[in-house]
Amino acid sequence: MNKKVLIILGLILFTAAILRLWDFGKVPISPDWDEVALGYNAYSLLHTGRDEYGKFLPIVLRSFDDYKPALYAYFSIPAVALFGLNTFAVRLPSAVFGVLAVIATYFLVKELFKTNPKSEILNPKQIQNTKYKILNTEMIALLSAFLLAISPWHIQFSRVAFEANVGVALNVFGILFFLKAFKKPWFLLLSALMLGLSLHVYQSEKVFVPLLIAILVSSFRKEFFSIRKKYIYISLIIFTIICLPLILFTLTNKDALSRAKGVSIFSNASIIEANTEKIARDKANNDILGLVLDNRRIEFAKYVAGGYLSHLDLNWLFITGDISRHHAPNMGLLYLFEFPFFFIGIYGLIFGKFDKKTKLFIFSWFLIAPIPASITSGVPHAVRTLNFLPTFQVFTAIGIIQILYSVRASYLRLKIYDLRKYLLILGLTSYVLFTVVNFVYYLNQYFVQQNYFHAKYWQYGYKEIVDFIAPIHKNYNKIIVSNVGIMDQSYMFFLFYSKYDPYKYLSQGGTRSGGFKEGGNKFDIFEFRSFNYYTEKENNILLVGGQDDFAEEFHTITRIDYPDKSSAIRVVDK
Repeated sequence: MNKKVLIILGLILFTAAILRLWDFGKVPISPDWDEVALGYNAYSLLHTGRDEYGKFLPIVLRSFDDYKPALYAYFSIPAVALFGLNTFAVRLPSAVFGVLAVIATYFLVKELFKTNPKSEILNPKQIQNTKYKILNTEMIALLSAFLLAISPWHIQFSRVAFEANVGVALNVFGILFFLKAFKKPWFLLLSALMLGLSLHVYQSEKVFVPLLIAILVSSFRKEFFSIRKKYIYISLIIFTIICLPLILFTLTNKDALSRAKGVSIFSNASIIEANTEKIARDKANNDILGLVLDNRRIEFAKYVAGGYLSHLDLNWLFITGDISRHHAPNMGLLYLFEFPFFFIGIYGLIFGKFDKKTKLFIFSWFLIAPIPASITSGVPHAVRTLNFLPTFQVFTAIGIIQILYSVRASYLRLKIYDLRKYLLILGLTSYVLFTVVNFVYYLNQYFVQQNYFHAKYWQYGYKEIVDFIAPIHKNYNKIIVSNVGIMDQSYMFFLFYSKYDPYKYLSQGGTRSGGFKEGGNKFDIFEFRSFNYYTEKENNILLVGGQDDFAEEFHTITRIDYPDKSSAIRVVDK
């Protein structure tokens, strides 16, 4: 790596770090329920070796009965030990892996586009110079890494404790080490380690990683099977050992797949009921064709296909995004300036003189990314398809480079007095200006506007309520906190912000089985359940709830408002 490339790569990584760590822990304004759950479980594991349910060194966190893989919580333990239990510490692993993914993308793209050194990286006028081809490889790799560094999609999940973001980094490293194993076989062991660990990070990886391994082996089968067999066997053993605890847990715990069942379209009651009604109607009308087309298998196939294709919706990608926690206000997942280059890059990769194995692998990666999400409800879904990254950036980088070459070639062909030359300069300058405006607009929407417009979607207000109650809670016999509506899973926020002693919490029963669903959870003088002000018999109690939990005339001790001044949480005494 020459000095110029090293400097550029350093600047890209610096940019990635700044965008992921600037005002870190404060933007977004508050951790959501999954983040505080990961944080408090990491805190409990650090101090007791057990999770909130008392499970010793779990490989899966039961949490809110979503049975999330536990690896992110373990990654959080060093940060929690060093910085304490707070938002910064819980989100830090995601930010670190976000920056690592940018580094890995550079080396991966460089590795992918040098698999066949005889091919031309691009084809501007049949240039054959080897040094020029190396330069093009570096340009694609650097630009892909830079686009990932500034990607709204990647930044959104690198600044929050989203396990899927760690999965992206592990997968990119896993692919990189797989390719490097063709020359240095011991890298295959690292690849097995990375891809095996990815399965312990996020639910979608359980579908995506096996598919990824399949396309890696099929795309590069000649190179893979030329690796000495002992490295293949050892890698297989490593991968199996890492996967085995997860497989055993899935086979022995009847609730292990409860989260998957909860979001799967195959167990979606509304889909099943609608299909049943259609079939009943077809039978009543003696509609044979309807009975064939409304067959439940065909119906589910249509939903899966629709779910898959929804992730190729350009409106979702570039304009709207999905739920508010997944994107900056009034922004899509990708920049508008990337739109034309993305398609030009796809065209360029298909018809350019790239290595066929590289083409096959990148397109296969892109096409399998939506599969895990396509069988779930609530699609399109930015988290479950985060493994699209960095394929979008690779396509876009190729498109940008090809356009720049075309513009440069056109510019050099035109005479100095040709009006078209100045129109070309004007068009290029205008697009650069649009790109800058698009980027600055994103920075404003994410770092300035997000906390104002999206605070309610980030469960804002708990820290302020816990800080208010902490010095006065001993003055009351009981504190009842709502656990319905916007106060869902409130017990975990109180554990997190009060840094409640895990030993004490577990000695009091920990999180009770089904507690937050069947009557509420409790610790110390706190009870977390639904309540009615008029039917609570005890006096000298505090009631904590959302705006819908109280009538206006109740005596409010304090009220926490969202930044837009709408009511978030109220505290009422009785």
